[in-house]
Amino acid sequence: MAQRSDFLRTFGRHWLKPLVLIALLLPFAWIAGQWALLFAGMEHSLGFEPVAATHHFLGQTALRILLISLMVTPFRDLTRWAPIMQVRRRIGLAAFWYALLHLLAYFGADLFFSLPALWEDILERTYITFGMAALILLVPLAITSFNFMIKRMGIERWRQLHFLVYPLAILAVTHHFFAERGFQLGPIIHGAILVLLIGWRVWKYAEPRLAARREATS
Repeated sequence: MAQRSDFLRTFGRHWLKPLVLIALLLPFAWIAGQWALLFAGMEHSLGFEPVAATHHFLGQTALRILLISLMVTPFRDLTRWAPIMQVRRRIGLAAFWYALLHLLAYFGADLFFSLPALWEDILERTYITFGMAALILLVPLAITSFNFMIKRMGIERWRQLHFLVYPLAILAVTHHFFAERGFQLGPIIHGAILVLLIGWRVWKYAEPRLAARREATS
């Protein structure tokens, strides 16, 4: 047990952050590699619509990384391994950057950077409306994900602001659901994961209060 604890302590101190950073960069490296193969005239995995495949891949990557960021605290609670909290903000920032790349791929390649066309899509396409709302909520969370911002805001105000991650996750999952054509398993899986994570959060908030109420009435 001591050896195991020493290994986890060393891993958390020296290896966790760089390995998580590498893992977060892998999706970008993969999509960049596919485009390199495409431009080289070699076989690639982007299909007949590489632009659509690219912004779909970036959007799904952003959503999955966002859900992983929400899993960090439950993982800490279940395993009692505190070092995992060191990478929570890093994972959240990666979700923001992939979401931003997702928007740029759509805005640039599909709409040719036309603001009127973007505004029209936001108003007329439900999934674009939800996606833009999620990204707008994600911006202040990304901006305040640095130590100097936490000190400037104060930890309580910072925590209250970052509670927005849950409504924005609901918006992001809804965006994915409406963006898919027909019945698709992916949005259902993402929605189920989010329901479990929100349920965990609600239970962690309510359980000590219910326990205190039981003690007061016993």
